Amino acid sequence: MHKYICAFFQLQTHLDETDYLDPYQSGFRTGHGTETALVALVDDMRRALDRGEFTFLVLLDLSAAFDTVDHGILLDRLESLGLGGTVLRWFHSFLSDRCQQVALGDEVSDPWPLNCGVPQGSILSPMLFNIYVKPLGEIIRRFGLRCHQYADDTQLYLSFKSSLERAVETMSKCLESVSGWMGRNRLKLNPDKTEVLLVGDKGGLGDVDLVFDGVKLPLQDQVRSLGVVLDSRLSMEAQISAVSRATWYQLHLIRRLQPYLPVQQLPLVVHALVTSRLDYCNALYVGLPLKTTQKLQLVQNAAAHLLTNSRHRDHITPVLFDLHWLPVVFRARFKVLVLTFKTLYGFGPAYLKERLHRHHLCHPTRSATQGLLSIPPTKTVRLVGTRERAFSVVAPTLWNSLPCDLRHAPSLDVFRKALKTWLFQQAFEVLGRGKSP
Repeated sequence: MHKYICAFFQLQTHLDETDYLDPYQSGFRTGHGTETALVALVDDMRRALDRGEFTFLVLLDLSAAFDTVDHGILLDRLESLGLGGTVLRWFHSFLSDRCQQVALGDEVSDPWPLNCGVPQGSILSPMLFNIYVKPLGEIIRRFGLRCHQYADDTQLYLSFKSSLERAVETMSKCLESVSGWMGRNRLKLNPDKTEVLLVGDKGGLGDVDLVFDGVKLPLQDQVRSLGVVLDSRLSMEAQISAVSRATWYQLHLIRRLQPYLPVQQLPLVVHALVTSRLDYCNALYVGLPLKTTQKLQLVQNAAAHLLTNSRHRDHITPVLFDLHWLPVVFRARFKVLVLTFKTLYGFGPAYLKERLHRHHLCHPTRSATQGLLSIPPTKTVRLVGTRERAFSVVAPTLWNSLPCDLRHAPSLDVFRKALKTWLFQQAFEVLGRGKSP
């Protein structure tokens, strides 16, 4: 096991030094994740809406991608990366002469040789898969499309203003090229499970006839991308409803289990089953109408009552205050600001950093040292949905509202603690006045 960990860190260092991996691959990379990928994706689509454009979003579905990796092709990729000699022979040994068995009770099947795929559960496998699929992003961008990948999940999208026929033609050619590359690299695409979303008001566009590998891809009213439900208006209402249903169900189960749980274990269970779901990708919830986020606030209130054994008719403000919980709206702002800090100080992906720009003035002033960010001009941010919800607009606005010493926090841990304290004071000042957060 130690030799695999050593190989992992050495290969990771080499990938970082050579900047080899696709810049829009977020799977299994430090500072990257499903949330950063979705924040960038939704930001692009919101800015496109502000320009009066539509966006085709296609979610590709792969079958058992890690199990179909061709060893010869992977070794060629490693060699092109600069690996050779003993190192390349070591990776060949790592991949070769493996087998699998199925055990059921006392019965064990005969060994079956594995001639392809990367070993499941190995620390090296996700990194090797990222290397294997690196050319995919280059193929997609060659057609003028943008993409975000998380391991074998690929979201490719194309924004356009008027010519639906040209957009469909471009998307079809890109999908055909992607399918050909997948076939040559022994990866199996599922056209039947590939989903398409058209973001924008498609009322005047007419029929959209997008075909992929002979399968017609109908437009969906909503799709699930990396665990988040997106709709054609980017309202996030379907996502909020889905999270609300799931968390209410988990709370119901916890109530049934409560008599059997030690008191000190109850907060851990609530955080694992409820709070984690409320917080997943909640950077996408910033700026949503209160009537939408109220569904999640009701869940958080119920969880707080459960933990404190208070009555549901008791006022929630002192309950949340005693638990030191930020309300849902402020948790979303917290997440956006943490992402901003990470991005500005080199802990986040480059594709988020390119959306944030330091505020520079022609003549030095006191504000030049305050660490402010440039907010996009009004002429490029026409819609309320863009001003209040797009990361590239909201993040600078929220960041500039922070106290100067908070923007210059010496570390991420210090920033997170100070930020929570600052938002906590703001949240309960609002709640103390009897207003919704």
